Amino acid sequence: MSAGWNTIESDAGVFTYLLENLGVKDVQFEELISLDPEFLQQRGPVYGVIFLFKYPVGKQAQETPVDGSLDYDAAESRFFAAQTIQNACGTQALLSVLLNKDESIDIGPKLREFKDFTGAFPADLRGEALSNSELIRDVHNSFARASPFADEAHRLAIEEDDVYHFVAYTEMGGKLYELDGLQPAPILHGSCSFEEFPGKVIPVLQRRIERYPPQEIRFNLVAMVRDLRIRAREVGDQDWLYQEEQKRNAWQWENALRRHNFVGFIGELGKDVVRAKLVGGETAYVEWVDEAKRATSTGLTERRKAKGGGMSEEEEKKREEEEVVAVTKHL
Repeated sequence: MSAGWNTIESDAGVFTYLLENLGVKDVQFEELISLDPEFLQQRGPVYGVIFLFKYPVGKQAQETPVDGSLDYDAAESRFFAAQTIQNACGTQALLSVLLNKDESIDIGPKLREFKDFTGAFPADLRGEALSNSELIRDVHNSFARASPFADEAHRLAIEEDDVYHFVAYTEMGGKLYELDGLQPAPILHGSCSFEEFPGKVIPVLQRRIERYPPQEIRFNLVAMVRDLRIRAREVGDQDWLYQEEQKRNAWQWENALRRHNFVGFIGELGKDVVRAKLVGGETAYVEWVDEAKRATSTGLTERRKAKGGGMSEEEEKKREEEEVVAVTKHL
C-alpha cells in the first residue's frame, strides 16, 4: 500500500463496511441492476446513489454542464468538496451523500467532527481537508485490493487509459443534485422531494448513459439505503432477515480476501505440484501434461456438442487444437 489514496472497487460490500468503519450506523449499499424507479423505490428509504462511469480522458472540460445547471449557492450552504487528489473520488462520493443526510443518518462522532470543522470552508479547502484526513484515508485504503505488482495509480492518465470516476446524486432541500468533485459546484437537476428521488434520478442517469456509444457498458450504480435488516425485523420477515445476514457474511469474507494477494501462494503451490510429479521420474511430468491436454480436449468437445456445434468438423478440430495449445502454455 502507498502512503496516498489507493484504488477501491465500486462494490456494495466495500462501501457498506467502509462507512461502518467510519462510525456510521444503520446504512448499507445495494447494487442496482436495473434503471427501474420501482426497483430503486423498493429499497427505500433511498438517501442517494453513487454512479461509476468511464471518464473521458483528453476531452476538454466544458464551462457549463451538458445536463443541469451549476448551483454555486449550494456549494456554500451544503457539504460539497472539490476533488484534489487521485483515487479519492469513490469515498468522496459516499461522503457527499452522507454528510448532506446527517439529519436522518447517524454519521458518528468522527465524521460529525469533520463536517463541523470544514463547515465554513470553501469547496477547495474542504477537498484538501478530506484528502489530508488520516482517519478517512486509512479506512479507505483498508479496502483497497492488495497487489504484488508495481502500482501505477499515481501516474498521470493519458488518453489511451481507461479512467473511471465516481459521482453522487442526492436530494437536498427539495432539489435533485449531482455532486461531482471535479465540477466547481453541485449540478442542479430540478425540484425533487425525498420521496420523489427514486423516480426523478433515473431519467437523469439514463440521459447521461445515452451520451456514450451504444456499445459502452462499463457503468456501475449503487444506492445508499437504510440497513435492510431493520425493515426485515420491522415486518417480521425472518427469511428476508436471514438473506440479509448471509449477504453481510459474504461481504465480510470478500473484504477479508481483498486485504491479501495470493500470487506467492499460487506460485509455491505450483512448484510443489511440479515437484511431486517429478518424483515419479523424468517421464512423469510429460505424462501429466499429456493427460491435461486430453482432459481439456475432451471437455471442449463435450461443450461444443452441448451447444449444438455450428462449425464444420475441420474448423472444430483446428479450434480445438488452438485452445489446447493455449491451455498448455499455462501448465
